[in-house]
Amino acid sequence: MGQLLRVMNFNVSSDGIAAGARQSLERPFGLDRPERLFAWAGATASWPMRTDSGGSRGLDDYFTRDFARGIGAEIMGRNKFGPQRGPWRNHEWRGWWGEEPPFRTPVFVMTHHPRPSFTLADTTFHFVAGDPATVLERAREAARGLDVRLGGGVTTVRQFLAADLVDTLHVAVSPVRLGSGLRLWESPEELLDRYHLEVVPSPSGVTHHLFWRR
Repeated sequence: MGQLLRVMNFNVSSDGIAAGARQSLERPFGLDRPERLFAWAGATASWPMRTDSGGSRGLDDYFTRDFARGIGAEIMGRNKFGPQRGPWRNHEWRGWWGEEPPFRTPVFVMTHHPRPSFTLADTTFHFVAGDPATVLERAREAARGLDVRLGGGVTTVRQFLAADLVDTLHVAVSPVRLGSGLRLWESPEELLDRYHLEVVPSPSGVTHHLFWRR
């Protein structure tokens, strides 16, 4: 099948919301208590920031462990990288993740305001302008034959869906309603004209939605 563009472990509420509208340095997701959406992953044995030997096994752990497998590059929108808008006022800001980001691949940050690339540990961030197809082409070159992960945020995922570039999606739907915010969908059925769908409930309460092209 060649190099796939994959959305992996993308978290939404039961009413399809993935982020709030009021993002800030203190609120990366723009939500109160964003952990309600991704607590399922943090509870697993394979959660990369786990400091003890505990954690759950099973389905949720499989998805957490699978996050990096076969991935050679990531694409993200500027809002996922940080809260700044417009021209970069602070080049000292290097993302939410500290000195050891979890990506461990080249990361292509889509922005109308490119800036010099930089490297933290084994992750290099490139700031690129262009439409989704152009950015995906650059990411595939950097991935060296491996797949490319589309990391978000929700607006970026919707852009790539609209351009019909996404090959597979894994969306984890949490049993909470948020009411307002940035929405991935009104219903997952919106994608069924282009994708097969299998829905797998987890004991944690989340429901894993697995999409692949028809």
